[in-house]
This record gives sequence, structure tokens and C-alpha cells, in this order.
Amino acid sequence: MINKNPIRIFILGGGFGGLYTALQLSRSSWVQSGKCEIAIVERNDHFLFTPLLYELITGELQRWVIAPSYQKLLAQTPVKFCRNTVKHINFNDRQVALENGDQLSYDYLVLGVGTENRWVDIPGLKTHALTFRTLDDVERLQGQIHLLEKSDSRCLRVAVIGGGPSGVELSCKLADRLGQRGEVILIERGTQILKGFSQGVRSASYRALGNRRVQVYLQTNVKAINANSITITRHEQEVIIPIHQVIWVAGTQSIPWITRLGVQYNEQGKILTGSSLQLIDYPNVFALGDIAEIYHSTQTIPNTAQAAYQQANCVAKNLVAILEGKKLKSFRYSHLGDMLTLGKYSAVVSSYFLNIDGLLGFVIRALAYIFRLPTRRHKIQVLRNLLQKVLLKVRWFFRWRLTQFLSQRSAKNY
Repeated sequence: MINKNPIRIFILGGGFGGLYTALQLSRSSWVQSGKCEIAIVERNDHFLFTPLLYELITGELQRWVIAPSYQKLLAQTPVKFCRNTVKHINFNDRQVALENGDQLSYDYLVLGVGTENRWVDIPGLKTHALTFRTLDDVERLQGQIHLLEKSDSRCLRVAVIGGGPSGVELSCKLADRLGQRGEVILIERGTQILKGFSQGVRSASYRALGNRRVQVYLQTNVKAINANSITITRHEQEVIIPIHQVIWVAGTQSIPWITRLGVQYNEQGKILTGSSLQLIDYPNVFALGDIAEIYHSTQTIPNTAQAAYQQANCVAKNLVAILEGKKLKSFRYSHLGDMLTLGKYSAVVSSYFLNIDGLLGFVIRALAYIFRLPTRRHKIQVLRNLLQKVLLKVRWFFRWRLTQFLSQRSAKNY
């Protein structure tokens, strides 16, 4: 029998933290029996598996693989979907105000809205630079690349600002996409790329960048960006470089309404939570993902899908524990390794002192991410598609090797 007044749990944000919390909660007896209702509030109509966003540039994956609709993902679950944008939260009244004027009353709330691009004061940055975080960003970049490829320019010069994982992965993909006509410049103001990553990952990344003729500018500051050039300061010299396109991937920041909630924040503006991921002053509210900082945590929690996935598991279990009157568990992050795509059908996988790169790294990374896709049905569809691509790649490789062998043998006989 369905409870006339079910417990209402609203999850704000349908990214890794929000969606995976909802899916795990949906399997609990509280939700299955109708005692508890779950709804995701998200402004987009599709989920985005961001670690695989780069594969769209080179055509290794299609949009349906990494951006299934919430309607499809939630079709066989009791989770409701509300496509809307959050305007404000009143924690005292337990209400969420939406952009369309609706008010949502909740019993428990999960904040997993993620972050947005962080802009700095560089003249021309917002006007002339593209970003790379959403499907719209990819489509805009694809459009610009298509125009460049159709142009008469012999050299297609693209600058990527930001030497973190996004900058490195995007640079390798762009270099492979543009081919011999391409000239990719990766700009980082620090002394090294991939700060915080292992030496094995950095070494593999430098090799991949070098093999693709990507120029890496370290200790370089961007002074200004114009329609056809970028001004940088490097080695204490100011240089103007002709450029066709600039892409900005140098950091994120909290969404404005997150910073106006009147809760406790750290110095970077992240919401402070207890070890159980509950807000310190509001125990019926949880925060996870990029917007959250665990208070008194002895671990460094990276802003990755891996961390958000683990936090979602913790939040779902703690919500069930609250409903059942049990003790909540503290979040403990377990770093399973790092994975970066380093060009078309190439990646590096680093885990427990083991580093694998190249095509094998690509296969391992792809399989690892496939098994992290939200639903079993979608996993099977994507796995079938990947296996077809890999088999075609292997068949092409052996045909190429056979052709080489026969050519060499023919040359010797001659």
C-alpha cells in the first residue's frame, strides 16, 4: 500500500553525483514500496558522461553513447525527472525555488549541481575563446574545426589554455583530428602539466603530445586574445602568435546561487560538509561532487567522476540509514588510479604502480568507463558498439602488417 504522505527526496543536479545517488536509492525498499519519492531536478534533458566527451572530437564515439536522455535512463525506475533550473534554496522552510516560479518542498535534499567555467580577467577571453564542458561546447568546437578544415590555410593553429587533464586530453584529440595541417599549442602557466598526477602518467602524456607535435608552453601567461592572434608572456618576453582558435579549459568555479546559500564554505567557496557528506548546519541536506569539501577530511578528494561516483554511493546509503534509524557512515575516498585519453584509440591507465598506454590503454579505459555507465541496458549497447570498432581496428592492423610482410618478401625475391 502506498503511503499517502511519502518522504520526498529531491536531488539537484543530474551529473555523476546526482544521477548515481538517485539510481542507487531507487533500488531501496523505501522507494520500491512507495514510502519515499525521489526526483532529479536538472536543466538539461540528457546525462553527460564527461570523461568520454573528447571522443566526440575524433568520431571514436557517437553522442548517444555518452549523452543518453534522462527519459531513457530513468524509464524503468521510480525516479521522477524535473527539467528545470534552481534559483534558490530556503533551508529553514525546506523549499527549493525554481526559475519557472515553482516551489518544491522536500524532506531531504541532495546538492550535486556541479560547477561552471571559471573566467579570469584576460582581454578577449570571453569573446574569442571556446570552452569544453558540455555538448553545446563540443558542437561549437566541431563547427569551428569543420570551417578550418574547409579553409585554404596550410597550417591550422589552435591554442589550448590549461595544462590539466582536460587540456592534455583535448590537445591530443585535436592534433589527431587536424592531422598534418594542425599545429596545437598547449599553454600552462605552471612549471608542469598534470599537476598532482603520477610521473608515469605525465611521462606517457609528454610522449603522446610529442608524437603529435603538440607544442607545450610552460610558465606562460596569456595577456590578451584577439580574433586572429593570442598574446603571451614567455621567458620574460611578450610574443604575439597568429591563431585560428583558442580553447579555455583552465579551471572551474561554483554556480552563483551556490555561493549565496548562507552555509559554511571553505576558502575556495566549496560547501563544507561533515564526514557523512551532510551540511554542517543542515543534516537533512547532503552535498557531493565538485561543490563539496569534507570538513576535517584527512584525504585529498579530486574533482573527478570517480570521486563523485563514490560519494553518490555514500550519500545513498546514508539516506537509507537515516530512514531506517541507523548510524551513518563516513565517506572514505579510494583512489583506483588515473585514466587519460591521449589521442585517437590511445590512452594511459595508471593504477597501483602499473602504467599501460597506447591501444591497450584505450581498451582498458573504455571498458572501465562502460562498466560505470548508469544502466545495464545502456552498458550492453555501448559495449557492443565498442567491440565492433575494436575488431575493425584489429582487422585493419593485421591487414596492414600482412601487406608489409608480403611487400618485404616480394622485394627480397626480386
